[in-house]
Amino acid sequence: MAFDVSALSDFNNEVAGKIVLDTVYKGNTAEYVSIQEGIKFEEPINLISVDPYAQGGDSVTNFTGSISFTQRNITVNKRTFLDSMNLQSLTSKYLGVSALPAGSYEETFKLLGDVTTDLVAKVQQDNDNFIWNAVSGSAYSAGLTPISSGLKYIIDSGNTTGVVAATGTGATAIVAATAYDQLTAMLADANVNVLDADDLTFFMGTSVFQRVISGLTTQNLFHFDPTTVAKRGGFYEVPLPGYPNVKIVGTYGLRASERVVLGKASDAFVGTDLISDTNNFSLWYDINTDTLRYRLRNKLGMQIGHPENWVSNDLV
Repeated sequence: MAFDVSALSDFNNEVAGKIVLDTVYKGNTAEYVSIQEGIKFEEPINLISVDPYAQGGDSVTNFTGSISFTQRNITVNKRTFLDSMNLQSLTSKYLGVSALPAGSYEETFKLLGDVTTDLVAKVQQDNDNFIWNAVSGSAYSAGLTPISSGLKYIIDSGNTTGVVAATGTGATAIVAATAYDQLTAMLADANVNVLDADDLTFFMGTSVFQRVISGLTTQNLFHFDPTTVAKRGGFYEVPLPGYPNVKIVGTYGLRASERVVLGKASDAFVGTDLISDTNNFSLWYDINTDTLRYRLRNKLGMQIGHPENWVSNDLV
């Protein structure tokens, strides 16, 4: 007797299949830098500099020294994420059997919570990329040309007057074997006024960060403990051995770059309208188009307060 199953498709139990979302390294720069809220378009960072001048003598009557006020503007960029989903397209799929509610009106589906969680994480990831890599007048993505630049452009001695260009080994791409010497060379170039700042921070890409950790672990400088690498707000962070006030931070926004910058984290500013705009979104069913839609809108602008307090290796 012939047992012919050639007309049947191979069985694939899609209903039992596990739903796996992307793993997202968010890299939220806002966890470290200063946030300036309430900006609709542009607002200044107001800077005050006091310069006292000592005089000698028994009777001093000359007024010396100065107090100067300057401003550096933060201009925010409008960013909108908008998409729609026609859930009718799932009705003919096995996944639709488990994900769609009963009835013929597919206005929502059971996986919506997982999808929206992933959506917020992806937007935060793109925010971090924008914070570092936006360039004024240069297309960032389809339909979005920034009107102000990101931190990678701003913290560059060729773009911003006052930013200090790293010298010697500090000006070259980080190599694991010499990473410690390269970072301390950048520290030597830093303004002495910020060397004891509690939030003095090296910002670098994730691949450069991994090279630094590899180098520090191999050299075992000051009994460096690799377990001190901490995850904070989507970043990887580790203290610089021998410098208790200096942090090394791996950022998503610089992931494809050899750029390393050093400065007070609190002297870098991200401007926005509301901090919550980075993860609040609208989700609705549009009966006219029979689609489930979402919109997430935020405003982001970047600036630094004191260029002379930043050091950059200026690498691409």
